[in-house]
Amino acid sequence: MGTRKYIKKLIDHKNESLISRLYDWLMLLAIVIGIIPLMFREQYRLFWYFDLFSGSCFIIDYIFRWITADLNSNKKGFVAYLYYPFTPMAVIDLLTILPTLNLLSPTFKVMRFSRLLKVLRVIKFIRYFEPLGIILSVIRKQKKILCTVLSLAVFYVFITALIMFNAEEEIDPRTGQYLFRNFFDAFYWAASTLTTVGYGDIYPISDLGRTISIISSMVGIAIIALPSGIVTAGYMDELKNRKTDKRGL
Repeated sequence: MGTRKYIKKLIDHKNESLISRLYDWLMLLAIVIGIIPLMFREQYRLFWYFDLFSGSCFIIDYIFRWITADLNSNKKGFVAYLYYPFTPMAVIDLLTILPTLNLLSPTFKVMRFSRLLKVLRVIKFIRYFEPLGIILSVIRKQKKILCTVLSLAVFYVFITALIMFNAEEEIDPRTGQYLFRNFFDAFYWAASTLTTVGYGDIYPISDLGRTISIISSMVGIAIIALPSGIVTAGYMDELKNRKTDKRGL
C-alpha cells in the first residue's frame, strides 16, 4: 500500500480500523483543547500549549487531506489539488488554522478576529463525531420537508403577530405606551410563544390577548414537534443504512 493510500485510509472517518479511530479521537481531542481557552477571559500560559497542540494537529490534518485530494474527490489529477482548498470544509479548516499564526509571530496579534475564528473549530466536530455527521446527512436528505416546516412556522409567527398586534391595544402602565409598540415586538413575542420559550418581557394583559396567546402556544407545540419527528425518523433510517453498508463491506 502506498503512502498516500495509507494516509487516505487513516483520515477516512468511514474506516473502522483501529488506527483510523485513534486518529479521529486525536482530532476530537485537538478540537476540545482548541476551544477551551474560549471559555475564559484570562489567557493562561497553559492555553499557549493548548493552541500549539491543536493548531499543529489541524495543520497536519489539512496537509494530509490536501495531498490525498485526488483520492477523495470525483476530480482527478492536478485539478483535484486546485479545487480542494475551495471546498467548504477545507475553507473552515484553513480558518481554524489561522489563529495558530498568533503563536508563530507577534505580528499577527493585530488579527483580533482570530479568537472568533477559533469558534469555527466546533464545526470540525461534524467530521470526526459520527452522530453529528449523521444528523447533518439527515438534514440534507430531508431539507425539502424541513424547509416546508420552517416556512409554515415563519408564516404562523407572522399571522399570529399580526393578529396580536391589532388585538392587544392595552397600555403598559410602566411606560405609558402600547404593550406592543411596533410590529417587531409582536413578531418577537409570537416567535417566543411558538418555541414555548416565553421570556416574559413582553406579554398580553387583555382577555383577548391572553386567549390568542393560549391558542398560539398550543399550536406552536405541534409545529415545533414536526421537525423533531422528521429528524428522529431520518436518523434511525440513516443508522440502519450505515449498518447495512458496513455489513456489505
